[in-house]
Amino acid sequence: MTWKREWRVLAVMGAIFAAAFFAPVGAPRFDNALLEAILLLKSYAREHVVLCLLPAFFIAGAISVFVRKDSVMRYLGARANKALAYGVASVSGSILAVCSCTVLPLFAGIYRMGAGLGPATAFLYSGPAINVLAIILTARVLGPELGVARAVGAVAFSVVIGLLMHLFFRKEELAKAAPEAVLPEGGAARPLWQTGAHVALMVGILVFANWSGGAAGGGWQTVFARKWIITSLLAAAFGGTLVTWFHLPLWKVAVAAVPPVILGFALPDAPILAFGAGIVGLSVAAATSRGEGEEWLESTWGFAKQILPLLFAGVLVAGFLLGRPGHEGIIPPHWVTAAVGGNSLRANLFASVAGAFMYFATLTEVPILQGLIGSGMGKGPALALLLAGPALSLPNMLVIRSVMGTRKTAVYVTLVVSMATLSGIIYGWIRS
Repeated sequence: MTWKREWRVLAVMGAIFAAAFFAPVGAPRFDNALLEAILLLKSYAREHVVLCLLPAFFIAGAISVFVRKDSVMRYLGARANKALAYGVASVSGSILAVCSCTVLPLFAGIYRMGAGLGPATAFLYSGPAINVLAIILTARVLGPELGVARAVGAVAFSVVIGLLMHLFFRKEELAKAAPEAVLPEGGAARPLWQTGAHVALMVGILVFANWSGGAAGGGWQTVFARKWIITSLLAAAFGGTLVTWFHLPLWKVAVAAVPPVILGFALPDAPILAFGAGIVGLSVAAATSRGEGEEWLESTWGFAKQILPLLFAGVLVAGFLLGRPGHEGIIPPHWVTAAVGGNSLRANLFASVAGAFMYFATLTEVPILQGLIGSGMGKGPALALLLAGPALSLPNMLVIRSVMGTRKTAVYVTLVVSMATLSGIIYGWIRS
C-alpha cells in the first residue's frame, strides 16, 4: 500500500466531511448562494449547451478529423507567417458571437491539430472578446467612447497576448515547429475548399442560431427576425454536404431531418427542441456510418467528455460565489461595487480579477456594467471588466488548463488580467 497516496485520499475525505459538518445550512445567504449556483447551472444548460456548445463540439470534431494537419500548420502553425497566422486567428474569432466557454472546443481543436500557441491563444481571446454585436451594444448602451475603447483594446489584446505567449514559451514552440519541416503533406479525401465550406456551414448555423436581437436595430434586427429561416437553410445545405462530399447515406440524412422539420412547424416558439432533435439525428446518422462519420462523432464525443464536466463544475462555483446577473451569491454585491469606484490601481485590478472569474453569457456583460456604472463604478474599471470578463471565466480556466497545462494557463490568465488592468488605468486617466 502506498501510504503517501492514502494520506491524500484521507485528506480529501476529511475536507469533504469538514465541509459537510460545518456548512452553515439554514443561514439565508448560504442557502441563497446554493440556490443561485443551481439556478445559474440551469440557465447555462438551457441557454448555451444545445445551441452553443453542442454545435461547437461538432465543429471541433470536424476540424480534428476532416482538416489536414499540414493545412493547419500552413496558416496557424509555429512556422507560419506571423502576420498571416495572427490575422487569420483574430478574424476567425471575430466572426463567432460566442461566450468564453463556447469557444473552448474550437480552440482545443485547432491547438491539438498543431496550431502554434500564439495564434491559438489569439483565437481563444478573440472569439468571445471581439464580438461585433457586443461592441455595438456597448457603444449604444454605455456610450460610443467605451464602445470604441473596447473594440480597439480587444483587437490589440488578441494579437499582443498571442505574441507574448509565443515569446514566453519560445523554446517549446521551436521544438514543436521542428517536425513541421518534414511533415508529409499526404493525400486528402476531398479538396480543402469542400472541407472549408462544410465547416463554414456549421459555423453559420452556430452564429445564426445564437443571434441576439437586442444588440442593434435596423438591419441587425431584420436578420434576427429571420434567424431561424437562415439557420434552416444553412442546415439544409449542411445536409447536402454530408451526402455529396462525406458520403453519408441519403436515407439516413433524410430520416435525421424529419423530426426537426416536424418540431419546427409544430412548435415554432420552441426552436431549441427542433435544434436538439437535429443534433440527435446527426449523431445517430454519424454513429451508424463507417469511416469518417464515425470518426467525426468519436472526436466530437472526446471534446464533450473532456470539457462539459469542467464547465458545469465551474458554473456551479461561479454561481455560488457571485450569483446570477442581478442576484446575490455568497459574496455581497455591494463589496464589488465599493471596490471598483474611481480609477485607482486597486479598483482596476479588482475589476479585472472579478471579471476574469465571473461567467458572462454573450452580451450580458453590458447590462451588468450599466448597473455597476450607475452604482458608482469608474470608467476605467468598467473597461477593464469588459476586456477581461467576456474572454475569461472560472469554467473557461478549468478547461484551458486541461488543454494546454497549468503553467501556460496561468500565464495566459495573468496576461489578460494585467493588460485589462493597465488598459483600464490608461482609459480612466484619459477620461478624467
